[in-house]
Amino acid sequence: MVQNYGLGRGLSSLIPQKTKKITEPEADFNYFGSKIEKNNQEVASAQKLLEDNEIDISKIIPNPHQPRFHFDEIKLQELSDSIKEHGIIQPIVVSKKGEQYEIIAGERRFQAAKLAGLSRVPAIIREVSEQQKLELAIIENIQRHNLNPVEEARSYQKLMTDFDLSQEEISVKLGKNRSTVANKLRILNLPVEIQKALMEDKITEGHCKAILAIENTEKQKALFDLILKNGLTVRQTENKSKEVSVRMHKRILNIDPEQKALEDNLSQALNTRVKLQKSGAGGKIVIEFYSEEELRNIAENIEKIGK
Repeated sequence: MVQNYGLGRGLSSLIPQKTKKITEPEADFNYFGSKIEKNNQEVASAQKLLEDNEIDISKIIPNPHQPRFHFDEIKLQELSDSIKEHGIIQPIVVSKKGEQYEIIAGERRFQAAKLAGLSRVPAIIREVSEQQKLELAIIENIQRHNLNPVEEARSYQKLMTDFDLSQEEISVKLGKNRSTVANKLRILNLPVEIQKALMEDKITEGHCKAILAIENTEKQKALFDLILKNGLTVRQTENKSKEVSVRMHKRILNIDPEQKALEDNLSQALNTRVKLQKSGAGGKIVIEFYSEEELRNIAENIEKIGK
């Protein structure tokens, strides 16, 4: 059975429809350029239509809002090889920008076409706003499952910061549940090394959700290291996360009010985090710093206290 890889409702609903001299083919085109089980006459007609609406590849430029950063080199080469043999079956979608054409949808096909040495590619020209360029690029990648979770989260964040969209508005425009959008955005609160591991498929979103249940960044990193070291499943990670949260909660309940007041006073005086670690009648004062300059400032503050 031939799978339909059309633009989908999401894209077509956002692209302004115009009267065109050339009608877009409605045949079941295969995104990867494999042979289409249609009669020869329909295939020839569709191919002729594509050839009549081709653009010089040197005039095409990438979408600056493209949410996808990583393209699998092996799969890109496979698509390029297929294009060499069968050509581009589904046109890319572009918008006019001066003498050039900016990609709206079809970045991967464009890259593969360049790799295949094509000089011209079939394209459909549309007039869209900058916001729509980002929305359409996100939708295309989401529909084809091309974005990793971090790329998807960054795309939602860009819609919020650059175009002032709320999570609710994003969910409506992209056909996602609001909770899905919110959970994706939470990924960006994780330390960079954990986000990188998620992008590289070393951990899953389930692992990240369990890690996010812990508020302390250092504890998050410690649990992450444990996942990699012991190959913890999502369920095992969830259990570890609960253990850490319970221990932290007990520690908070057992804090001596006088000790907490001393820590707060020292932290304020030294302008950094200070922890008292008691051991019997003695103990240690732990003063945190994150740069040489901060260490010098702490030393100066200590001297002021001593005067």
